[in-house]
Amino acid sequence: MKWFAKRKPADIWDEKIEWPLGDIEAAARIRAICDAAAQSAAGYARNDKSESARYERAAKVAMEIAMKISDGLMRDDAVHRIVNLCMAANDLKTAQILFRAIHASWIRETVQRDHPTLV
Repeated sequence: MKWFAKRKPADIWDEKIEWPLGDIEAAARIRAICDAAAQSAAGYARNDKSESARYERAAKVAMEIAMKISDGLMRDDAVHRIVNLCMAANDLKTAQILFRAIHASWIRETVQRDHPTLV
């Protein structure tokens, strides 16, 4: 019976984005995506198929939004959040690629301190 079936709420990364999105709104959206996808990242690390798909969609959308942020420091902070998400998922390859995209030295130092395996 579909009447009583529990509907899954839509994930924040699956919501349609109304462009143009300002830098502050984009950074807030990336923060929300990374917070919401933390559980899926843990599932990705455990090789859970459904959680892996959710993590990959979330990371992809977050990276797409981060590429459109024009302010360098805000973009670097957003990428830092995505790197933290990737490290929670034990996705070292993606985290290393994103780490190289961070230009602000103090953010790079923070990421290196938090995740020494990226160096």
